[in-house]
Amino acid sequence: MQINELLAILRTRWRIIVATILAVVSVAAVITLQTPPTYQAHTRVYLSAQGDQGSVNMYQMPTAELSTILEVAQSPVVLTPVQEQLGLEPGQILSVNAAAETGTPLIDINVSARTPEAAAEVATAVANKLAEVSPDFSQMLAASGGEVQAQTIVAASPPGSPSSPNVARNLALALLAGLFLGIGFALLRHNLDTRVRTAQDLADMSGHPVLATIPLRKGGDEHQVFMETDPFGSHAEAIRRLRTNLMFVDVTTRKHSFLVTSPMPSEGKTTTAVNLALAMADAGTKVVLVDADLRHPSVAKTMELEGGVGLTTVLLGRATLDDMLIRWGRSDLYILPAGEIPPNPSELLGSEAMHDLFVELRERFDFVLVDTPPVLPVTDATVVDKLTGGSLMVVAANRTRKRHVAEALRTFEMSGATLAGTALNMAPVDTASYYGYYRQEMDANGGDTDADEQTLLMEATRPRSAARSRARR
Repeated sequence: MQINELLAILRTRWRIIVATILAVVSVAAVITLQTPPTYQAHTRVYLSAQGDQGSVNMYQMPTAELSTILEVAQSPVVLTPVQEQLGLEPGQILSVNAAAETGTPLIDINVSARTPEAAAEVATAVANKLAEVSPDFSQMLAASGGEVQAQTIVAASPPGSPSSPNVARNLALALLAGLFLGIGFALLRHNLDTRVRTAQDLADMSGHPVLATIPLRKGGDEHQVFMETDPFGSHAEAIRRLRTNLMFVDVTTRKHSFLVTSPMPSEGKTTTAVNLALAMADAGTKVVLVDADLRHPSVAKTMELEGGVGLTTVLLGRATLDDMLIRWGRSDLYILPAGEIPPNPSELLGSEAMHDLFVELRERFDFVLVDTPPVLPVTDATVVDKLTGGSLMVVAANRTRKRHVAEALRTFEMSGATLAGTALNMAPVDTASYYGYYRQEMDANGGDTDADEQTLLMEATRPRSAARSRARR
């Protein structure tokens, strides 16, 4: 995995990372707040005896006896009398540690207690009590015949703050742990994800170019013909990008026709087909949109047209093509609704009548777009594909499962159908701000954002239009 791919995953899954960090930090904060504070006090003493046999100190003491004295300082022999002397409750003294300063006759005593006062008092009392009982555990001190004294070098004082819990350290470690856990969860979620999330996911799966990424529209299914209701929005710009890219694909096929389908229902194929047809017509191309979804036709409903008669009526010979075509306003877009739903859609779409009708449509129009059923439930799309220059597969981001895309691709491959490219629909990508800036720059310079695309479309369709003009003459 490359660094840019990792960063893309982390940007996509940032909510998981943030949630994990907040959870770990919250748990650490609760545990820290519920942990009783611990205070540490320290004292350093000089232990010596002055008697008839001379002066004796810890520096002169054999190693075995020194170790014994240090162990006694931490044992109940010293701690129990100290606790009774100070009147402390059980559990107030947490720990006592005694150690000899290397190369000196000094003893360091460190005490941990529940209160700062108790820690300081216990450290002082332990030093005094150790001096009192040490002759019982050291032959050298006992032989001196003198009283052992603990002379204070560093006095114990109540600490100003607890030694634990360390709030800043705990929260910093929790933040770091939450970050690593969050990244791990994000990568795990990405590897276990069964849905198509990004255009890169779609491109990696299909091996075909993603011709456009169409942003998710707010408001559900309202205003589906957004090429007219919001012609300067980010969604309309995405459709224009799809239009332009399809023109480049069409240069290689020269059939000037595509079908629009999807792996499964409810992925936005009809809305994409309708707006794509409008975008082509806006660029000066004479376009016909054919609703070949003879199972659940929706082009007429989307465009609020009468769809009771149409394609099936023409195929059955009950009306001519001119009678069934519906012109969209004053544009160069014509609609051929599905008509009455037949009992044998696949057979009707694969019939000779459908072939002859499609030949006529290609002769009369600069471009033919066909809306077909989804690939996986039925075979209609692969049947119609043989009549067109290729298929555009619309995939819904965060909705379409990767296995459905893989199955649709296998269906195309097995049937010999041609997949021209894909479009990622309902993508959670905010492209409106970029497009708005682009529009402002173009308007300020007196430019036309669609000029280049219109030129491309006119160049792509000019030979066929000129041929039809000569035929009319």
